[in-house]
Amino acid sequence: MKNFFTSFFATLSALLVLLLGGVVLSFLLLGALVALGQKKPVAVQDDSYLVFDLSANILDTPAQNEGLEELMEALGSESRGHLQLRQVTRALQAAAQDKSIQGLFLVGSVQAGSYGSGFAALKEVHEGIAAFRAAGKPVKAYLSVARTRDVYLASAADEITLDPYGALAMPGLASQPMFFAGAFEKFGVGVQVTRVGKYKSGVEPYTRKDMSAENREQVQKLIDDLWQDLTVTIETGRKLPAGSLQRVVDAHGFIRADDAKAAGLVDRIAYFDEVLDDLKAATGRKGSKEPFKQVNLKEYARLVGGSGLAARRSSGEKIELGSGEKGRVAIVYAEGVIVDGMGNEEGYVYGAKTARLLRQVRQDDGIKAVVLRVNSPGGSVTASEAIGREVRLLQAAKPVVVSMGSYAASGGYWISAPAGRIFAEPTTVTGSIGVYGILLNFQTLLTDKLGLTFDTVKTGKYADALTVTRPKTPEEMALIQGSVDWIYEQFISKVTAERKLERKTVEEIAQGRVWSGSEALKLGLVDEIGGLDAALKHAAGEAKLGDGFRVSEYPRPKQFAESFTEALDPRQREKTFGGPAGVLIKDAMQELRALGKFNDPQGLYARLPFDLRLN
Repeated sequence: MKNFFTSFFATLSALLVLLLGGVVLSFLLLGALVALGQKKPVAVQDDSYLVFDLSANILDTPAQNEGLEELMEALGSESRGHLQLRQVTRALQAAAQDKSIQGLFLVGSVQAGSYGSGFAALKEVHEGIAAFRAAGKPVKAYLSVARTRDVYLASAADEITLDPYGALAMPGLASQPMFFAGAFEKFGVGVQVTRVGKYKSGVEPYTRKDMSAENREQVQKLIDDLWQDLTVTIETGRKLPAGSLQRVVDAHGFIRADDAKAAGLVDRIAYFDEVLDDLKAATGRKGSKEPFKQVNLKEYARLVGGSGLAARRSSGEKIELGSGEKGRVAIVYAEGVIVDGMGNEEGYVYGAKTARLLRQVRQDDGIKAVVLRVNSPGGSVTASEAIGREVRLLQAAKPVVVSMGSYAASGGYWISAPAGRIFAEPTTVTGSIGVYGILLNFQTLLTDKLGLTFDTVKTGKYADALTVTRPKTPEEMALIQGSVDWIYEQFISKVTAERKLERKTVEEIAQGRVWSGSEALKLGLVDEIGGLDAALKHAAGEAKLGDGFRVSEYPRPKQFAESFTEALDPRQREKTFGGPAGVLIKDAMQELRALGKFNDPQGLYARLPFDLRLN
């Protein structure tokens, strides 16, 4: 027995030592990972070039996983990363006045993802690059196989170099929506729809195999407007005759290096190593084995405070300009599809969560004005109204200015309309004042193909109206159409009152039709052409805060521990698809995933009538 207890306690002690050792090791490992996730101090040498890698996805919303990207890179992740639009524009503004920054080097290719790097956001970046150049500092760009977005940004540079085996792949803009009606027929999925507005084509992917005449009309007008703004900007930047870019594009489509140089779209044809040698010489390292003096824009942005109208670099760690004694301006971001609930998934604007956030901002006496940055195609009617209600209450308490990003359509316009002033870019996609409902049923799939049958016992005529096991009856469809009609009436009335427009005018420009920002200005749907900085300046002026105010951004970043835990969850990892077939699969999955997010309690949606994917 004595030997038993001796052995028992020895084993128990060993287990405790192993347990404690594991806990200590876990803490040490976590500490090491946290250290990896910490940002290193940024040093800026004299005569450096600011290097702007265009391949990062430029989103409106600040990074919600502070420090996590550095950690994932240290662990071998190949994520292209995320840059915030304001982070980019303020870094460019500060660098233009920074005596240590000699010039700007653009490299890489824009990788638009989700609602990032849209044309409206890139217009603000283009203006930032042009302002840097106007400050008397050189801007050099290196392109390989460049698409429209790349050429658009590079057109703000003094010198564009193209790889000898590179090309400008910019045949024009095209929108190619995907239609599921044929697949639904094959699999036995039934679709019934209700809608108001002849241009409200959000139901078409599920009911048709091609575009309706009305949808084709509005999409053609929209992409014509966007293309016009892009081509004029490129021609102006390159000092080309009006209309010359269109002629080159139509003649070549895929413009090889020699043709691009002959057309004046690039200045030089050279290999990347030749450009690097030139940059070495420019920064005092000619013939050296060291790289040219440089600082990455993302790292440089850490030294630029987010407050005040004028951006400048600190000599050490990140600073904030302005004491904030007079008060703060809040920027609230609504980026992604509007859905119901309190979720945290990026790329979605959760109605209850955003409404609560706006309520907190309204009740914060230190916040004197608010900029609502909208980059959304809309979504759930219920969620849009929950947010819109808080915007109206907020506008009654303090100045509210909306800054429209690349998208502010349908539900995105619903939440924008109550603001005191609305700014948009010429390439913003907005309008789409209309409503639709999508009602799926799986009767054919379940019964005819799988042999499943259903029977019903109910206490009321419409007790099973929401079932997906059969189509809706004509009476049920009439009820749902009545709800859609009522929602549309509410939408029209809100826009009429909040935008101070004639009802007849709103009825004419509504009908679910999308408009570019430049057209929306003519129609009275927006007040002014301008970006986020212009909206921020206006809001600060309305609150009489001067130039040195502080800025608070919402939603705030997640704590590192929370972000780290989510990163380890395999469900959070983005699946990568390469090549044309992979892109097709990814698009199809994204469409079906979006269908799964149609979670409005009433099944009614104020959403952009299509996903506009432009190449």
